[in-house]
Amino acid sequence: MPRKKIEDIIQQPSSVKDMKTRLPIQELPAICRNIRRFRKKNGLEQKELAKRIGVTSNAVSNWENGRSRPDFNLLPSLCAALEITLYDLLGAEGPSLQYSVEEQLLIDKYRNLNSGHRYAVNQLVEALTAAEITEQKAPLVRELIYYGRPLSAGLGDPTEIEDYGVPIHLYSSRTVDRSDYVFTVNGDSMEPAYHDGDMVLVARIPDAPALQYGEIGAFIAGNETYIKKYEEDGLHSLNPAYAPLKFGNDTNVFLIGRVMGILEQEQIAKRVETIID
Repeated sequence: MPRKKIEDIIQQPSSVKDMKTRLPIQELPAICRNIRRFRKKNGLEQKELAKRIGVTSNAVSNWENGRSRPDFNLLPSLCAALEITLYDLLGAEGPSLQYSVEEQLLIDKYRNLNSGHRYAVNQLVEALTAAEITEQKAPLVRELIYYGRPLSAGLGDPTEIEDYGVPIHLYSSRTVDRSDYVFTVNGDSMEPAYHDGDMVLVARIPDAPALQYGEIGAFIAGNETYIKKYEEDGLHSLNPAYAPLKFGNDTNVFLIGRVMGILEQEQIAKRVETIID
């Protein structure tokens, strides 16, 4: 569908805002984002989390909105209530993973492959993973929100984006479990990584860690949606034939979430048996 004209020259970098807080996405500290993220993941209300750790619900609300931080002596009980580690809470990397000798050999061989052969290996692994999922007697299924068409004129408050999608049921996997939405790529501006018609998994922000420069995200600008690479000066296409999208200060750009990868057809549930929240 036709895109509205966007100015290619801007005096200052674009400011991408979170849909819920309407603050620039990099202003909210990791610990604040993660308290909200894991509280919701565990199905806890703010007052219930507050009761578990002996504080008021206002204190939890202030943490999640970035107005204050939890005291250091509360961190152990906060992690216990959210069933996470301190690394998870602070958004830091935990101790390095330990690989077996066989796994390390496979990794070393993979690193020596050219990009084409790596792509073939990735496709084979995805196919085998999908095959194992479908072979289960009662596969676990996740329900996400699917947007089959770009969001267009008529989208008012961007926080109501979920009202414009329909449920889609996907077989549970590490990537699917970390995602919230499914979008369809339109056009060739993100080739060669994403092609026209590809379905992509998107993890909602701020429930997921903040998007960093150079990462791929889903955005709303005005009444248009985009799958683009987030850079300091605007939203970039992977296809060099397209100029970056740079927005003026009078244009609100909202980050929907991080693009987690392409959704394969084999990951779409043929029938819904066991849905997990």
